[in-house]
Amino acid sequence: MKRIDVHNHVIPETIVRAMQADPAYNTRIEGEGPDRVFIRGKVRFPFEAEFYDAEAKLESMDRKKIDIAFISPGPQCFFYNLRDELAIQTARIVNDGVAQMAAAKPDRLRGMATLPMQHPEAAIAELERVVKEYGFRGVELGTAIGEEELADPKFRPVLKRIEQLKVTVFAHPNTQGSAGRLDCYYLTNLIGNPLDTTIMVGKLMFSGALDELKDLRILLAHGGGFLPYQIGRFVHGHKVRPDTAAVTKSDPHAMLKRFWFDALTHSPQAIRHLIDVVGSEKVVLGTDAPFDMGEMAPVDRVEMTPGLTAKEREDIFCRAATALFDGKI
Repeated sequence: MKRIDVHNHVIPETIVRAMQADPAYNTRIEGEGPDRVFIRGKVRFPFEAEFYDAEAKLESMDRKKIDIAFISPGPQCFFYNLRDELAIQTARIVNDGVAQMAAAKPDRLRGMATLPMQHPEAAIAELERVVKEYGFRGVELGTAIGEEELADPKFRPVLKRIEQLKVTVFAHPNTQGSAGRLDCYYLTNLIGNPLDTTIMVGKLMFSGALDELKDLRILLAHGGGFLPYQIGRFVHGHKVRPDTAAVTKSDPHAMLKRFWFDALTHSPQAIRHLIDVVGSEKVVLGTDAPFDMGEMAPVDRVEMTPGLTAKEREDIFCRAATALFDGKI
């Protein structure tokens, strides 16, 4: 049984070189070799070799007992603020770098793409390119596209094309460095990231978008945000509030089971609850490597889940991810 990590990040050297050469990216990478530091606004973290070196990625996977990893661009590579040709070029630079890393270790690494979502037609073109040229079976999208919502009709053609190509969406938040009440104590990540995921799902549900995209597969990061633990509130609101039922009659609890979820909750009890709510066949491994909010012992954490059965273990380690990617692991 292979242990498959579906939430694992890279920042390839292709985009590193571009960021260093062009001030439009508003990013600095200081230092040399293993001492490099990534800096953008208030965001600052060690730029570990695992971000860009396939051998270092495998060493990390081995320590965490991971056999196969789907590597996706860190959210620092979304670049939804860029316009016109630079946005399109940047997505290609990132995706080519991800493909190069995956090709270096094809038995253990699988690539996911980013898309220039602020330009939907270009996003569709890049989607089709990475599927054709690299065989990518997943794309990573932000839970919001800048100030716009993924549920907006503007992005429906992109989501429909993803659905037609049977590609998986990995929805990942990007609240890092946001201002306001969360701009202290790392709350932009601790609260902001799972909140962003919850907002995205709520809007996809109540806008009727999921009714139009019945076969779209979406993986939610960080255990699905807060929603699996507050789905009863959505169900109740849908019954008693006319605005929540104005567009869709679909039951929120049934819609919740349309999603897949990584087990990255940092809590065996939370994993147990997630399994009980959505079923182990919709829960996958996720490490969020190599960020500090990632899971250092993902397999051991799952093994600590109260009452874990053999079926649940195999679902989370392997079978759920295999189903999520239509058997193309």
